[in-house]
Amino acid sequence: MAIFALDIQFPYIVLGAGLIGIIGGRVAPAKFKSGGHHGDGKKSYGVALIDDNTPPAEHTRFKWVRVIAFSVIGLAIWAGVEGLLYAMYGWQGTLTQMGWFFTKAALVTFGGAYAVLPYVYQGGVEQYQWLTGLQMIDGLALGETTPGPLIMVVAFVGFIGGWTKEVFGPDLPGLAGIAGATVATIFTFLPSFLFILVGAPAVEHTRHDIAFTAPLTGITAAVVGVILNLAVFFAYHVLWPQGLAQPLSLTTLFTGFEWVSALIGVAAFIALWRYKVGIISVIGACGLAGLLYTLARPLMGV
Repeated sequence: MAIFALDIQFPYIVLGAGLIGIIGGRVAPAKFKSGGHHGDGKKSYGVALIDDNTPPAEHTRFKWVRVIAFSVIGLAIWAGVEGLLYAMYGWQGTLTQMGWFFTKAALVTFGGAYAVLPYVYQGGVEQYQWLTGLQMIDGLALGETTPGPLIMVVAFVGFIGGWTKEVFGPDLPGLAGIAGATVATIFTFLPSFLFILVGAPAVEHTRHDIAFTAPLTGITAAVVGVILNLAVFFAYHVLWPQGLAQPLSLTTLFTGFEWVSALIGVAAFIALWRYKVGIISVIGACGLAGLLYTLARPLMGV
């Protein structure tokens, strides 16, 4: 409700959920403990090489010296690349702005790609106009066909943005696209790697510390709602690709409505939920259905 109805920005939702977790960890600690929610099935696969009782290896131990070293190196790489882009293209340059935007996007990737993609859409389409809304939906579909949807989508956004803005002039759109995709990839991955190298030992060190796990439990719960918002976001842009006709009424509600997309979506849901069909098979079948519909539209006069 906060992100969909009240239009509260995602970082504030994360902070609010973390605060609720901090308070909940003190008031009702049993409700905010992490772990124990999966892997408790009856099946046994023998003794694990690394389990919850295995002492942490030396390289995984939390050390402030390591935290400072990784932080300095990561910030130096970020400042060096962003500074180079600034020196070459100025602050308003497309590649410079991409570096800054995707850094901010990477810093709010709590919950993974599905939580941050609306933010990428807002920046890439509405704020910077690197690509259109329909192109963004194509990028999201591309990301869903492969592992790692976030990096696929940001690379797609960077490529189209570099191409559209003609970073290297009208004669080199392909090279501009590659540069945009490269910048998007670097500035999305760099903070993520820094989080892992700095944060993983801290998470391991505080695994059973309720003061640390309770905020993460609250954030994890909030991310479920954010992903639900993304489902609504997808549905709107797929079912009404041209937007809702105005003024809004029962009649105009179905103006421009994509009935075939709606039927494919319902069929995919039933196949996954009711019949437990594999995700690869569902994606392949839906892609084929979309292809056939696209080829048949001219014949139907649509």
